[in-house]
Formats: sequence, structure tokens, C-alpha cells
Amino acid sequence: MRDSIKLSRVESAFEDLSYPVSRNQAATKFDDVTVLMADGSANLGSLIRNCVSDEFDGPTDLYYELNNAMPIEAVGEPGQSEGDA
Repeated sequence: MRDSIKLSRVESAFEDLSYPVSRNQAATKFDDVTVLMADGSANLGSLIRNCVSDEFDGPTDLYYELNNAMPIEAVGEPGQSEGDA
């Protein structure tokens, strides 16, 4: 069965893992999950494989690292900035 999850719900999905967890174990767990982003979608397992850390101590660590691995489409229009006036 193939699942999909909204980006806003990803961190709560990470709570189902046993920590500490390796990057590969986390990626494998989410290989069949599609994350729905602001403009498109991506395979969650593949995104986790793009993370830098080899191991995560908790769901928050994994979520923060995942945010750094997200494509620009995850947050909205390309080039859009919340901080510029």
C-alpha cells in the first residue's frame, strides 16, 4: 500500500520510529510514503536519504534535518521570501 502525507504532518509520523535510528532505517521505513508539498510531491524515503546525519536521536532531529534536504517546491513559490520587505 502506498501512503501519502502532508508536509505539516511529517514530524508526527516520525514519532512512530524507535530512536536512535539510522538514516538508512528511517529512509527504508518511509520508502512507500509520498510527502505532499506546497507545489508538488516527493518520496519521503528519498528525501531522508538526502539528509546529512547518519543517525537521529529523536523525531525533532530528523524533522529539522529533513527541512534542509527539502526541494524549494516544498515551501511555496520559488524565490519567495518571508523576510524581505
